[in-house]
Amino acid sequence: MAFKFENLRVWQAAIEFTDDVYLLSSKFPKEEMYGLASQIKRATNSIALNISEGATGNSNPEFKRFLTMSSRSCAEVISCLYIAKRRKYIEETEFSSAYAKTESLFKMINKLKSTLI
Repeated sequence: MAFKFENLRVWQAAIEFTDDVYLLSSKFPKEEMYGLASQIKRATNSIALNISEGATGNSNPEFKRFLTMSSRSCAEVISCLYIAKRRKYIEETEFSSAYAKTESLFKMINKLKSTLI
């Protein structure tokens, strides 16, 4: 693998999570295609994208900054999940599963961030 982020478990998990969210959001009503479905996909993509972008930087402080943006995207995903559940676009079990995966990513990101000097 050419890029160091490709070896990061957190990045790999974030990439897998994007697949889950794309499947989940495909169940949203058609009128949400450019609304909530688009927003949750962008937020989920942003988690992995910020990890990769930060990992290719030149310094740990820069990487930490991108990890902070990635963790903020996790919070955005959580808000989107709550909205989807309230609007009955997803079932409680789907919400709980996606919430747990987002929380796990959030913890992994912050753990990695804490190791950087």
